[in-house]
Amino acid sequence: MTTLISLLGKAVKGYRTANYVFDDHTVRTEPFFGMALLEHAKPDRLILAGTTGSMWDVFFEHQQTDDEATLALIDAVANQTVSADMLAVHEQRLTQKLGIPVQCLLISYARNEAEQTAILTDLAAKLQPGEQVILDVTHAFRHLPMLALVAARYLARVRGVQVQEVYYGALEMTPQMADKTQERTPVLRLSAMLHMLDWVDALAVYEHSGNYGVFAPLLQQDGMPAERANLLAQAAYFERNGNPVQAKQSLSGAHNHVRNHTGPLGQLFKNTLTEHIGWFRQGSRADWELALADRYLARQDYLRAITYLCEAYISRATEKMNGNVNQFEDRDWAFKEADKNQDVWLLKHLRNAMTHGVRTDNRDAKRLLQEQQALDSKLRALRKSLFQ
Repeated sequence: MTTLISLLGKAVKGYRTANYVFDDHTVRTEPFFGMALLEHAKPDRLILAGTTGSMWDVFFEHQQTDDEATLALIDAVANQTVSADMLAVHEQRLTQKLGIPVQCLLISYARNEAEQTAILTDLAAKLQPGEQVILDVTHAFRHLPMLALVAARYLARVRGVQVQEVYYGALEMTPQMADKTQERTPVLRLSAMLHMLDWVDALAVYEHSGNYGVFAPLLQQDGMPAERANLLAQAAYFERNGNPVQAKQSLSGAHNHVRNHTGPLGQLFKNTLTEHIGWFRQGSRADWELALADRYLARQDYLRAITYLCEAYISRATEKMNGNVNQFEDRDWAFKEADKNQDVWLLKHLRNAMTHGVRTDNRDAKRLLQEQQALDSKLRALRKSLFQ
């Protein structure tokens, strides 16, 4: 099911008739953009949302739903006392006229946090999970389109609906002509703003988890070929599963693809993204692992931080003994032969305890695993002492 949610505001002289031009070059002539969009998009249901002072009277007068009921609205709109009962008769008449269910939803003026959250709650209550939604913000109060963007994200995340598009009939962008009947008003699609929020969300997920694979589908939507975007997801998979060698191989290509990407949204984020995935450009395997340990320690992902600290130490030991850092036998032999102090054994005990989920016999490791701040501080000290 597709539902059109159209917001009503307050216009001093009513709604001006305009020739709204859509992407497919069709022109719909209407005083209220929501009705032009209704004809264009052909949704299964219409929700009209407005405040107690929105121009319900003007809207329903244009729709000619009921003269007496419309007259009763005039004073109520002027006094900002419109009620749900007053709108009920118009719901019924407009439902009959349009042939689809119509609901009138009274919303607050969104003057403060409580009223703003109430709008989100009221909208969510009208929608079902899986529903497709189109938002029209053309005639809303000027601050409501900002809330509409938040509502779109909220409804998608909390209610499980899919916001297909956000529309705005840009009356103020109408080119002036001597013959007013020939003027054309552009219709703007604002879903790019929702896509921008997707990128911001992905950046927040990355900052928290270190999983830059969340950018792969966004890059693909932004025009990057799937095989190139998937390199980023592959690299994230290998990195997060302790395989920096294969992660580096995937990142070598992904880094160049991201850096040279020309998609409009990717342009906004590619500098930040290339900076965050640049660890593979460090010198040796030990350097990669140490850079990754630093990143995961900064995110308080202690299991991965400890794992990469241990592997960085082993890689350094293998390098010193001229072994092959990518060969298990060489790494195992190098660790056994390396000079190991108390800090090395503590790191090893911490990794074993966290990896296997068992209690350690090491008293210091046991104590550290019981207190996050102590563990965090000690890991930073171990990082400094073992990798000067």
